[in-house]
Amino acid sequence: MNAAATAAWEVMPEAGADLDAAARRCRKRVARRALLAAGVAMVPVPGLDWITDVGLLVRLLPEINAEFGLTPQQIERLAPDRRVVVYKVISASGGLVVGRVVTQALVLRVLRLVGVRLSAQQAAKFVPLAGQAVSAALTYTALRYVCEQHIRQCLTVARQLQQLAAPQSA
Repeated sequence: MNAAATAAWEVMPEAGADLDAAARRCRKRVARRALLAAGVAMVPVPGLDWITDVGLLVRLLPEINAEFGLTPQQIERLAPDRRVVVYKVISASGGLVVGRVVTQALVLRVLRLVGVRLSAQQAAKFVPLAGQAVSAALTYTALRYVCEQHIRQCLTVARQLQQLAAPQSA
């Protein structure tokens, strides 16, 4: 096999154990940042938590993509035939953010998935002390939920791609 073809295909972790390790690293990163966002949610300033959540996700989701070799830049380095395969697998898996440039608009669309929780979080802020604790808990769980779904989609895509043979050179 041509070394360049092999290098072009190997932009993601190689084995299942590597994928599991990547998922663990992502989950640890998500937990730390969700705690940070929960701390901000305790501050009784309306809207500050939303700004923090969006900003956090705009940075965190691309980091998760990168961990699995699924950023747009990593995908573009693949051979054209492999790029097509990657986009087909992403499309088939239903990944909303996998392999895409993450923007504020895209993050807001993803946050609508947990809109009820975040709306309740905003309402809870108006109840002194206990409401702020509830707001923090809802922020934490909502961010963990969104990121966990993204990690699972990345794992699905990466596992399907690993099942494909690396390209053979003639």
